[in-house]
Amino acid sequence: MSIESIYVKNFRNLEEQKFNLNPQLNFFIGDNGSGKSSILESVFFIGHGKSFRTTKSDMVCNFDHDEFAVHIKDESNASFGLSKHRSQANFIVKKNGSKLGKLSELANDFAIQIVTPESFKLFFGGAKERRRFLDLGMFHVEHSFGHAWKLFTKIHRQRNAVLKSKLTKEHLDYWTNEFVESSENLSLLREIYCKKLDSELEKWIAILLPEVADRVSLSYYKGWSKNRSLSDTLYEQKEKEYQLGYSQAGAQKFDLKFYVDGKSIELKLSRGQQKLFLVALTFAQMRLIEEVKQVKAILLVDDLGAELDSNSRKKFNTALNKLNCQVVITAIDVGALNPIISENENKKNYTMFHVKHGEILEIKEIG
Repeated sequence: MSIESIYVKNFRNLEEQKFNLNPQLNFFIGDNGSGKSSILESVFFIGHGKSFRTTKSDMVCNFDHDEFAVHIKDESNASFGLSKHRSQANFIVKKNGSKLGKLSELANDFAIQIVTPESFKLFFGGAKERRRFLDLGMFHVEHSFGHAWKLFTKIHRQRNAVLKSKLTKEHLDYWTNEFVESSENLSLLREIYCKKLDSELEKWIAILLPEVADRVSLSYYKGWSKNRSLSDTLYEQKEKEYQLGYSQAGAQKFDLKFYVDGKSIELKLSRGQQKLFLVALTFAQMRLIEEVKQVKAILLVDDLGAELDSNSRKKFNTALNKLNCQVVITAIDVGALNPIISENENKKNYTMFHVKHGEILEIKEIG
């Protein structure tokens, strides 16, 4: 699917307005603080039920107002929307005018991927960031993942509660058995997905980073040693877990790492190369989602010009042309969008917007 129109009201510094998107390429240019990133954030919010910039939903509401709203229509005229008043605990979430029970239900209709300056956390931000990236793709690709993840989260919470409360051995044994089973199930799903992602990633690295294509490797840690069972690991750590009050091993410790010549990405690649690697990972995940869901994915890219020189942007455009997706890109100026614009000028398959003080205006001619 692709987004046909967006309505925003009091979202960050965006004025109340409605604008239409091109089904292929969309460029938003403007100074820092103008509201460009807020446009991407509003789309991401609809697709994921949360922000990529904050965990506090009320923070996206304009400080001068008590309520915000975002509504979109897709190419088939289906409508999706969410709104929230500061005084209310929950969002009002709707699809085609009917209320939905949870924000997360919106994610079933979208396949949105994003690359931002904060995406570098994938390399520097610890295992949590990498799990978040991987699980985001798995939600769309592995149909049983959503249920497996929810079940594991529930059991993990229960086992931690037993450890913290120092309940009887019988209580701990029961929840440990449940924990082991759900951990192993989740780990298997992640392992299968990692192998698919690794295979797909090779194709995009060959386009975006051909100079290191044969030197890149991916490895994952399932959350406990591959040489020991999780049951044995937990048994050995039981006393320490009782002291700490939480599980020391399990699927919650899963990690995914990327290497060049056997060393961490950040030690071998420049900042610009790291961004191209992020793009390759994102494109690989988008392709996996597209193959399973048979949907037109949506790609959001914030501040394209940052860390990417002209040659890197050419590689980005080459790779982008191999994806069937709607694209929304922000940049400080038009120059940062070359050569994407120049190569698409004759196709007329893009729309340009200027963002200033929260106001979005379409640019009819680029001068």
